[in-house]
Amino acid sequence: MDYKAAGAPKLGKNAPKHVEHNAVGSKKKPFGTRPSKEELLARMKAAAEAAKSEK
Repeated sequence: MDYKAAGAPKLGKNAPKHVEHNAVGSKKKPFGTRPSKEELLARMKAAAEAAKSEK
């Protein structure tokens, strides 16, 4: 059998296969908004400081 002529493979849709259960704006976080970049950087720096002082 010539499997080469069986047909072209399906291309990817470039989309996730499922929805996250705790996505921003979902039932678990209905009023949640994405944190701004400044808030995120501040949180990351605080976590880095905490990890550094822990050592």
